[in-house]
Amino acid sequence: MSGDGQAASHWFDDEAGPVVRPYAMTRGRTSHAAQHRLDLIALVVAEYRVEDPDHALSPEHVDIVDLCRDAPQSVAELAAELDLPVGVVRVLIGDLVDEEYVHVSRPVPPAELPDESILRDVINGLRAL
Repeated sequence: MSGDGQAASHWFDDEAGPVVRPYAMTRGRTSHAAQHRLDLIALVVAEYRVEDPDHALSPEHVDIVDLCRDAPQSVAELAAELDLPVGVVRVLIGDLVDEEYVHVSRPVPPAELPDESILRDVINGLRAL
């Protein structure tokens, strides 16, 4: 590259804005200790005591807290709304869980749900009353 203009154009697209690699947002981390709890349908809820997120947080962290403030958001919804890869969003959510800005509500695993035949038997028993 011969000049500053070429180097700058490599990292900036007029339509897309500056290019920031996902690993830059997560400081090179590809996973988080809390990630095992963060499947796509896990709900992220902002803590009620958090009114104004710390300014030391990245803009993406603040966006996640803001999105979860009005209503719980799933990991998939957050990734779609922020236009970020799910892996990056999981790491960012893990950071927010550690700092107690959000908590995660996990869905009930299918193995722990009652069997459909049991529910039918309960309904039939209620109808027989």
